[in-house]
Amino acid sequence: MTDVNDPAPNPHATAEEVQAAYADPKLANVLYHDWEAGTYDEKWSISYDERCISYATDVFNAVAGEDGQPYQHAMELGSGTGFFLLNLMQGGVAKKGSVTDLSPGMVQVALRNAEKLGLDVDGRVADAERIPYDDNTFDLVVGHAVLHHIPDVQAAFREVLRVLKPGGRFVFAGEPTKVGDFYARKLGQLTWFLTTRVTKLPALRGWRRPQEELDESSRAAALEAVVDIHTFDPSELESWARGAGAQDVRAVTEEFAAALAGWPIRTFEAAVPSEKLTVRWRMFAYHLWLRLSAVDKKVLAKILPRELFYNVMITGTKRPS
Repeated sequence: MTDVNDPAPNPHATAEEVQAAYADPKLANVLYHDWEAGTYDEKWSISYDERCISYATDVFNAVAGEDGQPYQHAMELGSGTGFFLLNLMQGGVAKKGSVTDLSPGMVQVALRNAEKLGLDVDGRVADAERIPYDDNTFDLVVGHAVLHHIPDVQAAFREVLRVLKPGGRFVFAGEPTKVGDFYARKLGQLTWFLTTRVTKLPALRGWRRPQEELDESSRAAALEAVVDIHTFDPSELESWARGAGAQDVRAVTEEFAAALAGWPIRTFEAAVPSEKLTVRWRMFAYHLWLRLSAVDKKVLAKILPRELFYNVMITGTKRPS
Protein backbone atom coordinates (compact mmCIF):
# COMPACT_ATOMS: atom_id res chain seq x y z
CA MET A 1 0.00 0.00 0.00
CA THR A 2 1.28 3.45 -0.92
CA ASP A 3 0.08 6.92 0.00
CA VAL A 4 -2.49 8.27 -2.47
CA ASN A 5 -0.58 11.56 -2.61
CA ASP A 6 2.69 9.97 -3.70
CA PRO A 7 3.90 10.94 -7.20
CA ALA A 8 3.81 8.43 -10.06
CA PRO A 9 7.01 6.84 -11.40
CA ASN A 10 8.72 8.50 -14.36
CA PRO A 11 10.88 5.83 -16.01
CA HIS A 12 11.23 7.73 -19.31
CA ALA A 13 12.59 11.18 -18.47
CA THR A 14 12.92 13.73 -21.23
CA ALA A 15 16.29 15.09 -22.33
CA GLU A 16 15.36 18.41 -20.69
CA GLU A 17 14.61 16.69 -17.37
CA VAL A 18 17.89 14.80 -17.47
CA GLN A 19 19.80 17.98 -18.23
CA ALA A 20 18.16 19.76 -15.29
CA ALA A 21 19.11 16.84 -13.04
CA TYR A 22 22.80 17.63 -13.38
CA ALA A 23 22.23 20.66 -11.15
CA ASP A 24 19.78 18.94 -8.78
CA PRO A 25 21.01 15.75 -7.04
CA LYS A 26 17.56 14.89 -5.70
CA LEU A 27 15.96 15.14 -9.13
CA ALA A 28 18.84 13.09 -10.50
CA ASN A 29 18.15 10.39 -7.92
CA VAL A 30 14.47 10.28 -8.82
CA LEU A 31 15.05 10.09 -12.59
CA TYR A 32 17.96 7.67 -12.39
CA HIS A 33 16.28 5.27 -9.98
CA ASP A 34 12.87 5.45 -11.67
CA TRP A 35 14.65 4.48 -14.88
CA GLU A 36 16.51 1.63 -13.16
CA ALA A 37 13.65 0.31 -11.01
CA GLY A 38 12.40 -2.30 -13.46
CA THR A 39 15.82 -3.88 -14.04
CA TYR A 40 17.61 -3.07 -10.78
CA ASP A 41 17.29 -6.51 -9.20
CA GLU A 42 18.68 -8.18 -12.31
CA LYS A 43 21.54 -5.67 -12.63
CA TRP A 44 22.75 -6.26 -9.08
CA SER A 45 21.86 -9.99 -8.92
CA ILE A 46 19.33 -9.26 -6.16
CA SER A 47 17.12 -12.11 -5.07
CA TYR A 48 14.84 -12.91 -2.15
CA ASP A 49 16.02 -16.44 -1.50
CA GLU A 50 18.48 -18.00 0.93
CA ARG A 51 21.50 -16.43 -0.80
CA CYS A 52 20.44 -12.83 -0.18
CA ILE A 53 18.61 -13.59 3.09
CA SER A 54 21.91 -14.91 4.47
CA TYR A 55 23.83 -11.94 3.11
CA ALA A 56 21.44 -9.35 4.59
CA THR A 57 21.19 -10.98 8.01
CA ASP A 58 24.95 -11.60 8.19
CA VAL A 59 25.65 -7.94 7.40
CA PHE A 60 23.08 -6.77 9.94
CA ASN A 61 24.36 -9.05 12.69
CA ALA A 62 27.99 -8.17 11.97
CA VAL A 63 27.42 -4.57 12.94
CA ALA A 64 24.37 -4.69 15.25
CA GLY A 65 24.30 -8.18 16.75
CA GLU A 66 21.20 -10.31 17.32
CA ASP A 67 19.88 -8.68 20.50
CA GLY A 68 16.42 -7.16 20.13
CA GLN A 69 15.30 -9.40 17.30
CA PRO A 70 12.70 -9.61 16.00
CA TYR A 71 11.98 -5.90 15.82
CA GLN A 72 8.25 -5.21 15.66
CA HIS A 73 8.25 -2.46 13.03
CA ALA A 74 11.17 -1.60 10.75
CA MET A 75 11.51 1.08 8.10
CA GLU A 76 14.00 1.06 5.24
CA LEU A 77 15.29 4.44 4.12
CA GLY A 78 16.09 4.59 0.42
CA SER A 79 14.77 1.08 0.03
CA GLY A 80 15.24 0.71 -3.68
CA THR A 81 13.48 -2.52 -4.63
CA GLY A 82 13.40 -3.62 -0.98
CA PHE A 83 16.51 -5.81 -1.02
CA PHE A 84 17.71 -5.15 2.52
CA LEU A 85 14.46 -4.90 4.48
CA LEU A 86 12.57 -7.69 2.73
CA ASN A 87 15.44 -10.13 3.16
CA LEU A 88 15.88 -9.08 6.80
CA MET A 89 12.18 -9.71 7.38
CA GLN A 90 12.44 -13.15 5.78
CA GLY A 91 15.44 -13.81 8.02
CA GLY A 92 13.39 -13.04 11.14
CA VAL A 93 15.01 -9.69 11.98
CA ALA A 94 11.73 -7.72 11.76
CA LYS A 95 8.02 -8.53 11.64
CA LYS A 96 6.38 -5.52 9.97
CA GLY A 97 8.00 -3.22 7.42
CA SER A 98 7.73 0.16 5.71
CA VAL A 99 9.71 0.92 2.53
CA THR A 100 10.60 4.51 1.64
CA ASP A 101 12.49 5.95 -1.31
CA LEU A 102 12.75 9.25 -3.17
CA SER A 103 12.00 7.29 -6.36
CA PRO A 104 8.31 6.39 -6.86
CA GLY A 105 9.38 3.62 -9.22
CA MET A 106 11.51 1.97 -6.57
CA VAL A 107 8.73 2.12 -3.96
CA GLN A 108 6.37 0.54 -6.47
CA VAL A 109 8.74 -2.35 -7.21
CA ALA A 110 9.56 -2.85 -3.50
CA LEU A 111 5.89 -3.16 -2.63
CA ARG A 112 5.35 -5.57 -5.50
CA ASN A 113 8.24 -7.70 -4.25
CA ALA A 114 6.85 -7.63 -0.70
CA GLU A 115 3.43 -8.71 -1.92
CA LYS A 116 4.92 -11.66 -3.82
CA LEU A 117 6.75 -12.72 -0.66
CA GLY A 118 3.64 -12.39 1.51
CA LEU A 119 5.26 -9.82 3.82
CA ASP A 120 3.44 -7.17 5.88
CA VAL A 121 4.87 -4.04 4.24
CA ASP A 122 3.59 -0.57 3.33
CA GLY A 123 5.43 2.19 1.49
CA ARG A 124 5.86 5.91 0.99
CA VAL A 125 7.77 8.13 -1.39
CA ALA A 126 10.06 9.92 1.05
CA ASP A 127 12.86 12.45 1.23
CA ALA A 128 15.42 11.21 3.77
CA GLU A 129 15.88 14.75 5.07
CA ARG A 130 12.13 15.05 5.78
CA ILE A 131 10.81 11.58 6.56
CA PRO A 132 6.97 11.59 6.35
CA TYR A 133 6.32 9.64 9.56
CA ASP A 134 5.51 10.75 13.11
CA ASP A 135 8.00 10.89 15.95
CA ASN A 136 8.71 7.60 17.74
CA THR A 137 7.18 5.36 15.06
CA PHE A 138 9.76 2.63 14.39
CA ASP A 139 11.72 0.12 16.42
CA LEU A 140 14.35 -0.18 13.68
CA VAL A 141 15.49 1.92 10.70
CA VAL A 142 17.74 0.31 8.09
CA GLY A 143 19.28 1.29 4.80
CA HIS A 144 21.62 -0.23 2.25
CA ALA A 145 23.71 1.90 -0.11
CA VAL A 146 21.57 4.97 0.57
CA LEU A 147 23.54 7.47 2.67
CA HIS A 148 25.91 8.31 -0.19
CA HIS A 149 22.92 9.53 -2.25
CA ILE A 150 21.62 11.97 0.41
CA PRO A 151 22.78 15.60 0.14
CA ASP A 152 22.66 16.29 3.91
CA VAL A 153 23.57 13.06 5.71
CA GLN A 154 23.59 14.71 9.14
CA ALA A 155 20.01 15.95 8.60
CA ALA A 156 19.05 12.41 7.61
CA PHE A 157 20.55 11.02 10.81
CA ARG A 158 18.50 13.54 12.83
CA GLU A 159 15.34 12.47 11.00
CA VAL A 160 16.12 8.79 11.56
CA LEU A 161 16.49 9.40 15.28
CA ARG A 162 13.26 11.42 15.33
CA VAL A 163 11.15 8.60 13.84
CA LEU A 164 12.81 5.91 15.97
CA LYS A 165 11.20 4.96 19.25
CA PRO A 166 13.34 5.61 22.37
CA GLY A 167 15.93 2.84 22.50
CA GLY A 168 15.35 2.04 18.82
CA ARG A 169 18.24 1.11 16.53
CA PHE A 170 19.44 2.15 13.07
CA VAL A 171 21.68 0.13 10.77
CA PHE A 172 23.10 1.42 7.48
CA ALA A 173 25.26 -0.81 5.30
CA GLY A 174 26.80 -0.89 1.84
CA GLU A 175 28.26 2.63 1.93
CA PRO A 176 31.48 3.37 0.01
CA THR A 177 34.60 4.43 1.86
CA LYS A 178 36.78 7.16 0.39
CA VAL A 179 39.67 4.82 -0.40
CA GLY A 180 37.42 1.96 -1.53
CA ASP A 181 35.47 4.15 -3.93
CA PHE A 182 38.72 5.36 -5.51
CA TYR A 183 40.05 1.93 -6.42
CA ALA A 184 36.60 0.54 -7.30
CA ARG A 185 35.96 3.31 -9.83
CA LYS A 186 39.42 2.96 -11.36
CA LEU A 187 38.98 -0.79 -11.72
CA GLY A 188 35.51 -0.31 -13.21
CA GLN A 189 36.71 2.27 -15.71
CA LEU A 190 39.61 0.09 -16.82
CA THR A 191 37.38 -2.98 -17.17
CA TRP A 192 34.77 -1.05 -19.19
CA PHE A 193 37.48 0.35 -21.50
CA LEU A 194 39.10 -3.03 -22.12
CA THR A 195 35.83 -4.97 -22.55
CA THR A 196 34.22 -2.52 -24.97
CA ARG A 197 37.42 -2.35 -27.03
CA VAL A 198 38.21 -6.05 -27.14
CA THR A 199 34.63 -6.97 -28.12
CA LYS A 200 35.03 -4.87 -31.27
CA LEU A 201 37.29 -7.59 -32.64
CA PRO A 202 35.49 -9.72 -35.28
CA ALA A 203 35.97 -12.96 -33.34
CA LEU A 204 34.40 -11.45 -30.21
CA ARG A 205 31.57 -9.35 -31.62
CA GLY A 206 29.05 -11.81 -30.22
CA TRP A 207 30.20 -10.68 -26.77
CA ARG A 208 29.49 -7.01 -27.48
CA ARG A 209 26.25 -5.41 -26.34
CA PRO A 210 24.33 -3.57 -29.10
CA GLN A 211 25.60 0.00 -29.48
CA GLU A 212 22.32 1.53 -28.34
CA GLU A 213 22.54 -0.43 -25.06
CA LEU A 214 26.15 0.65 -24.57
CA ASP A 215 25.15 4.26 -25.22
CA GLU A 216 22.30 3.94 -22.73
CA SER A 217 24.66 2.46 -20.15
CA SER A 218 27.08 5.33 -20.72
CA ARG A 219 24.30 7.88 -20.17
CA ALA A 220 23.27 6.07 -17.01
CA ALA A 221 26.85 6.06 -15.77
CA ALA A 222 27.04 9.80 -16.39
CA LEU A 223 23.94 10.40 -14.28
CA GLU A 224 25.25 7.97 -11.68
CA ALA A 225 28.11 10.41 -11.13
CA VAL A 226 25.48 12.94 -10.04
CA VAL A 227 23.49 10.66 -7.72
CA ASP A 228 26.59 9.30 -5.96
CA ILE A 229 27.32 12.33 -3.80
CA HIS A 230 29.47 11.10 -0.92
CA THR A 231 32.18 8.70 0.06
CA PHE A 232 32.87 8.20 3.75
CA ASP A 233 35.62 8.00 6.28
CA PRO A 234 34.35 5.57 8.96
CA SER A 235 35.39 7.82 11.85
CA GLU A 236 33.74 10.86 10.27
CA LEU A 237 30.52 8.91 9.73
CA GLU A 238 30.53 7.88 13.40
CA SER A 239 31.03 11.54 14.37
CA TRP A 240 28.05 12.65 12.26
CA ALA A 241 25.79 10.06 13.88
CA ARG A 242 26.85 11.08 17.37
CA GLY A 243 26.40 14.74 16.45
CA ALA A 244 22.79 13.98 15.50
CA GLY A 245 22.21 12.57 18.99
CA ALA A 246 22.82 8.84 18.52
CA GLN A 247 24.45 6.70 21.17
CA ASP A 248 26.23 3.32 21.03
CA VAL A 249 27.55 4.32 17.59
CA ARG A 250 29.82 1.83 15.83
CA ALA A 251 31.15 1.61 12.28
CA VAL A 252 32.52 -1.59 10.73
CA THR A 253 34.08 -2.06 7.29
CA GLU A 254 34.12 -5.04 4.93
CA GLU A 255 35.25 -6.12 1.43
CA PHE A 256 38.77 -5.48 0.26
CA ALA A 257 39.82 -8.53 -1.75
CA ALA A 258 36.14 -9.11 -2.58
CA ALA A 259 35.83 -5.57 -3.95
CA LEU A 260 39.04 -5.82 -5.99
CA ALA A 261 37.49 -8.77 -7.83
CA GLY A 262 33.84 -7.76 -7.59
CA TRP A 263 33.96 -4.41 -9.34
CA PRO A 264 35.67 -5.69 -12.52
CA ILE A 265 33.21 -8.60 -12.60
CA ARG A 266 30.16 -6.31 -12.26
CA THR A 267 31.49 -3.96 -14.92
CA PHE A 268 32.23 -6.83 -17.31
CA GLU A 269 28.68 -8.12 -16.81
CA ALA A 270 27.29 -4.68 -17.69
CA ALA A 271 29.34 -4.54 -20.88
CA VAL A 272 28.42 -7.91 -22.44
CA PRO A 273 25.04 -9.34 -23.52
CA SER A 274 23.14 -10.83 -20.60
CA GLU A 275 22.61 -14.13 -22.45
CA LYS A 276 26.37 -14.71 -22.33
CA LEU A 277 26.26 -14.78 -18.53
CA THR A 278 25.40 -18.41 -17.94
CA VAL A 279 24.36 -19.94 -14.65
CA ARG A 280 27.85 -21.43 -14.44
CA TRP A 281 29.39 -17.96 -14.76
CA ARG A 282 27.08 -16.48 -12.15
CA MET A 283 27.84 -19.28 -9.71
CA PHE A 284 31.57 -18.83 -10.32
CA ALA A 285 31.31 -15.07 -9.61
CA TYR A 286 29.20 -15.64 -6.51
CA HIS A 287 31.46 -18.32 -5.00
CA LEU A 288 34.56 -16.27 -5.78
CA TRP A 289 32.99 -13.36 -3.89
CA LEU A 290 32.19 -15.67 -0.96
CA ARG A 291 35.75 -17.01 -0.79
CA LEU A 292 37.32 -13.56 -0.99
CA SER A 293 34.87 -12.19 1.59
CA ALA A 294 35.97 -14.96 3.95
CA VAL A 295 39.60 -13.95 3.40
CA ASP A 296 38.63 -10.35 4.18
CA LYS A 297 36.90 -11.30 7.43
CA LYS A 298 39.28 -13.95 8.72
CA VAL A 299 42.61 -12.49 7.63
CA LEU A 300 42.69 -9.00 6.14
CA ALA A 301 40.35 -7.37 8.67
CA LYS A 302 42.89 -8.25 11.37
CA ILE A 303 45.87 -6.63 9.67
CA LEU A 304 44.62 -3.80 7.43
CA PRO A 305 43.24 -0.40 8.52
CA ARG A 306 39.45 -0.28 8.29
CA GLU A 307 39.67 2.70 5.92
CA LEU A 308 41.05 0.47 3.13
CA PHE A 309 37.92 -1.67 2.86
CA TYR A 310 35.24 -0.80 0.33
CA ASN A 311 32.04 -0.94 2.40
CA VAL A 312 31.30 0.79 5.68
CA MET A 313 28.39 -0.19 7.94
CA ILE A 314 27.18 1.90 10.86
CA THR A 315 24.77 1.36 13.73
CA GLY A 316 23.56 3.33 16.74
CA THR A 317 20.57 3.76 18.99
CA LYS A 318 18.20 6.52 20.12
CA ARG A 319 18.56 7.48 23.74
CA PRO A 320 15.88 5.95 25.97
CA SER A 321 13.30 8.45 27.24
